[in-house]
Amino acid sequence: MQRRLVLLTPMAAALVAAGCASLSSGKGAGLDAGHWDAFNRAQIEGLIASQGKASPGYNAAKPPYVVFDWDNTSVFLDIEEASLIYQLENLVFGATPAQLEVALRKNIPKKDFLPAYNNAAGQAVNIDRVVPDIVASYTWLYQNYKGLKGDQSLAVVAMSPHYGAFITKVRYLYEAIGDTFDHDTAYPWVTYLFVGMTEAQVRKLTADTVAWQLKEPVAKVKWTSPAALPGRAGVVSVSWKNGLRLQPEMQQLYAAFRNAGFDVWVCSASFVDVIKEISSNPAFGYNNPPERVLAMELERDAKGVIQPEFRRGYDQTQGPGKTKNIRRFLVSRYGYGPSFVAGDSEGDQNMMADFPDTKKVLIVNRLRDAKTDIGKFSALAVQNHGKADTRYLLQGRDDNTGAWVASQLHTPLGASAGKALK
Repeated sequence: MQRRLVLLTPMAAALVAAGCASLSSGKGAGLDAGHWDAFNRAQIEGLIASQGKASPGYNAAKPPYVVFDWDNTSVFLDIEEASLIYQLENLVFGATPAQLEVALRKNIPKKDFLPAYNNAAGQAVNIDRVVPDIVASYTWLYQNYKGLKGDQSLAVVAMSPHYGAFITKVRYLYEAIGDTFDHDTAYPWVTYLFVGMTEAQVRKLTADTVAWQLKEPVAKVKWTSPAALPGRAGVVSVSWKNGLRLQPEMQQLYAAFRNAGFDVWVCSASFVDVIKEISSNPAFGYNNPPERVLAMELERDAKGVIQPEFRRGYDQTQGPGKTKNIRRFLVSRYGYGPSFVAGDSEGDQNMMADFPDTKKVLIVNRLRDAKTDIGKFSALAVQNHGKADTRYLLQGRDDNTGAWVASQLHTPLGASAGKALK
């Protein structure tokens, strides 16, 4: 596939430029109104003013720092999931069929997936039924596609039922694993599909993914595996949301914190090389140094080739693991916790609550369950909206466009009205 140049949207470019200009000219920590909830914006401006380099107590040797989640927080949708789709559609793999089978089976129990993932005939599916189908189809693609070990173009191999079976069943497996098993099992699994690749290859894949996604409509996509090749698992279907978008307000917020003397960090449950690329590539507008990323890590060989094994001695950067990584790498470095944390999911709720130094927490409203901690934090943000001492700020979003809205309301894809909480 031809690589395409990614440019910021006019709005994104304007917001970033305006933010950088106002801050570098010494006019303070003002954020453009954009689609911010006005109270949230004022609260964050106040934090920047009280702790940034214009404040009396600022010490450049011990600066305040902030931590952002990435997926569905810094951007709309999930870059790891989007990269998986691009990887599948374009057959960007470094694995042999044998290596891929190891990656697909890594730490996955043999029990049946939840009934929601039964095949079209209503039969239960598990790892032992679906992996042989995937490996058989990948073997055919591996032997025939010129981007692997064959001599045929992508357009030609895509006409084979093996192509449809392969891409659908891998994406289905990702969803089935995520809903059936615990986070410690599910979260690293998708990263193992980078086996055989290098950092440079994963970063190129990420850049190409963003370029492609920005041209895709925001919409739900459904794949069904070909009936002509049912295999052991049978015919299965899977759907997801397409249309990843860069977030102008977040691009400017990163710049505002940075220009006010805060250190900016990303802590994400996506793979580290993916986040390094999208968060640091100047074309994407966040301009965060790649060394300021805490994310999922895998082992690599002496040549830097990725192995299907989580990095030994490291905690997963999801749930309690985010707190553990922040304590290990950031609190040990600075001597204190983050001043500000931003996130959207249960995977972020621990780092939102675990540091007494955190003054403000920004939650992108995705209508989280009231029984979860982040659901409770969101409810507090609603209750305390307008109160200067609130810790939690709830920011609305419209999933029909991927854009924020100037309120706390969230509008689900396909809905016309926003909601505060479930």
